[in-house]
Amino acid sequence: MTQEDDWDRDLLLDPAWEKQQRKTFTAWCNSHLRKAGTQIENIEEDFRNGLKLMLLLEVISGERLPKPDKGKMRFHKIANVNKALDYISSKGVKLVSIGAEEIVDGNVKMTLGMIWTIILRFAIQDISVEETSAKEGLLLWCQRKTAPYRNVNVQNFHISWKDGLALCALIHRHRPDLIDYSKLRKDDPIGNLNTAFEVAEKYLDIPKMLDAEDIVNTPKPDEKAIMTYVSCFYHAFAGAEQAETAANRICKVLAVNQENERLMEEYEKLASELLEWIRRTIPWLENRVAEQTMRAMQQKLEDFRDYRRVHKPPRVQEKCQLEINFNTLQTKLRLSNRPAFMPSEGKMVSDIANAWKGLEQVEKGYEEWLLTEIRRLERLDHLAEKFKQKCGLHESWTTGKEHLLSQKDYETASLMEIRALMRKHEAFESDLAAHQDRVEQIAAIAQELNELDYHDAASVNTRCQGICDQWDNLGTLTQKRRDALERVEKLWETIDQLYLEFAKRAAPFNNWMDGAMEDLQDMFIVHSIEEIQSLITAHDQFKATLPEADKERIAIMGIQNEITKIAQTYGIKLVGVNPYTVLSPQDITNKWEAVKQLVPLRDQMLQEEVARQQANERLRRSFAAQANIIGPWIQTKMEEIGHVSVDIAGSLEEQMNNLKQYEQNIINYKSNIDKLEGDHQLIQEALIFDNKHTNYTMEHIRVGWEQLLTTIARTINEVENQILTRDAKGISQEQLNEFRASFNHFDRVSEIFTIVFNLQKRNGMMDPDDFRACLISMGYDLGEVEFARIMTLVDPNNTGVVTFQAFIDFMTRETAETDTAEQVMASFKILASDKPYITMEELRRELPPEQAEYCISRMTKYVGPEAAPGALDYISFSSALYGESDL
Repeated sequence: MTQEDDWDRDLLLDPAWEKQQRKTFTAWCNSHLRKAGTQIENIEEDFRNGLKLMLLLEVISGERLPKPDKGKMRFHKIANVNKALDYISSKGVKLVSIGAEEIVDGNVKMTLGMIWTIILRFAIQDISVEETSAKEGLLLWCQRKTAPYRNVNVQNFHISWKDGLALCALIHRHRPDLIDYSKLRKDDPIGNLNTAFEVAEKYLDIPKMLDAEDIVNTPKPDEKAIMTYVSCFYHAFAGAEQAETAANRICKVLAVNQENERLMEEYEKLASELLEWIRRTIPWLENRVAEQTMRAMQQKLEDFRDYRRVHKPPRVQEKCQLEINFNTLQTKLRLSNRPAFMPSEGKMVSDIANAWKGLEQVEKGYEEWLLTEIRRLERLDHLAEKFKQKCGLHESWTTGKEHLLSQKDYETASLMEIRALMRKHEAFESDLAAHQDRVEQIAAIAQELNELDYHDAASVNTRCQGICDQWDNLGTLTQKRRDALERVEKLWETIDQLYLEFAKRAAPFNNWMDGAMEDLQDMFIVHSIEEIQSLITAHDQFKATLPEADKERIAIMGIQNEITKIAQTYGIKLVGVNPYTVLSPQDITNKWEAVKQLVPLRDQMLQEEVARQQANERLRRSFAAQANIIGPWIQTKMEEIGHVSVDIAGSLEEQMNNLKQYEQNIINYKSNIDKLEGDHQLIQEALIFDNKHTNYTMEHIRVGWEQLLTTIARTINEVENQILTRDAKGISQEQLNEFRASFNHFDRVSEIFTIVFNLQKRNGMMDPDDFRACLISMGYDLGEVEFARIMTLVDPNNTGVVTFQAFIDFMTRETAETDTAEQVMASFKILASDKPYITMEELRRELPPEQAEYCISRMTKYVGPEAAPGALDYISFSSALYGESDL
């Protein structure tokens, strides 16, 4: 290092400059000499014997100089000054035109030049900012620190400092609590300079080295004086710069920790809410207690439809988002060298997956059960109505029969009357036998209602039992009456055969008409066009028998006509009705007309049912047409997403854009799913239970759609984590493509479509043998022990496969530039001024309030030697941040 040019020439000084240097250099020397308990008054006189000069050098260098001579002779003084000058030269300083004799003689210019040389070497030379040094480095430091301040423009070490604002800005930048910069005025330079001098001396331990009036009144203040004074600020704030750097590092680490803790809390909250929803929903789906009415069961079906379309889809998204958040959090923890996140007991991703699986298991058969119960209730309603109809007909027919059978009118009857009673009873027995089938039907319907668990089975059983008991009683009474009539039958003559024949033929014909009317009014329930066609065929067959029945009616009416003709021919006066039957010709005629009227009504009912079944068939075809398009579309999209996830063409951002486009296309397709849901609802409302035109059910489409949404979201998250890993690890796109190419070359996992009509694709994973071959191909020399160690890193859960994300993490683990516990510990040590502990006051002074309180709340009390009150253990805290034991 050489002196500046003006000391190499005549050493002439401007008088104003000499005054400024004398004051500044004297103050600078005293700021160091006071550490040794002394000072100087006159700079050119007090250094003449060389003793204080040697002492000054020892204080500022921290080294011992040779022992000074004790004598007071001139040559003793010269020897001491030479020892000082030799020491300065030993530090690489070339002294030009400065000799010991001039210093001993009190030459002020030489003395000032020597002191400036010392200041340059020990106070300014080591200042370096961005590879600059000395004067340039100090100037650049001043420019950077004062850049944000108004009215400050530091370009040199003379006129840039005349208004005092630059000095005030330096102080305010580092200690804003000492100066209110907003109140300073550019037109008050003396006030500004004195403010800076007083604050620096009182609070920063920088002595006053300049006079405000001298600086203001000098056109160009002395550069060396200004540099000397400003260098004191640099050294005063150097410690603060180091502390600021340490504080920034700590803040960065704490911010990472706080963000990770926030993500952990968010995961715990979301997991708890999802598990609670599953816990509440499963009992509802497990409740298979059937309602007693059709309306109530249909409401249950509507509630389940709302659950599948409204309530469950957001939960599917929450579950997917939960897995994405968990993977992102683990990636961030791994990249910041933190231990992996372990959720609370019962809230692992696997726990949520198991709970979800349990939900889907109980959900699986719920809709099928609902539809089965609706069919059962529909059948029950039909049977109950049929039971009431047949019971009504039978009870109407039996009204008064027991009373008639219990009469003993034959005891006082005439011969003709007895014979009439006998025939009448035979006709009744024929009628009774004809009604046996109806009683059996009533009993069979009652039994089926009991087997199907009809809700009002008690009243059905009571009514059925009453009918059966009455039927048994009628049989007993009938047999008793027959026995009585047969005992007197031999006493009577043959009854008029024509009456008898009429009665015998009219009764079965009347029963046939009753049966025909019953069949024509019979209720029916069908679920297909084939079933209604079967009913139409049966009805057509019935209509084909009508001509033959009409012949029988004409024949029966002919018997009555013949009776009338005989009576007219032989003058017999017919009194009353046919003694052998209650049926009159008018009854036959009326009932026949009723049968003919019911036939077209039956035709109309059957045709209406045909129209309804045709409408149902249209609904089936409409649903099938859409489902047969949507199902393969979902499968195709799943395959395309799988190809994108293993395609290494293009950058990760391009892959992300492709996946986002796929995701948007999928979202835009949602309207087709909604339309299909609407058709499915119409099908269920129409009570359509099968569809031969498609293999896709609504449940298949729902599950496939949910799987597609989950797969695209997971694939996007995988690429996002790869981008995060690439940026954090400093991996280039070419390196990442090389990793992916190596990985894909050995990825031999088959593409298997196994879930919901072949929609799920398993890829992007290697087994251990392929992974070993991949590493060997990339130059790794692997033994069994080393490969086992690597497998514990890439497959910590021992799943038997290696994912691409784990492969990337392994390839970049050794060269990752991350914060470590040792780095954070070193930063805290700086803030603590090398103490093994730190105080709350130091934390609050050096860190932002939020992060300072974060540290205070988590640091334990320091219990080491010489612990001060309130001392905190930053060493254990730093280790805990990275999941390590105390270092």
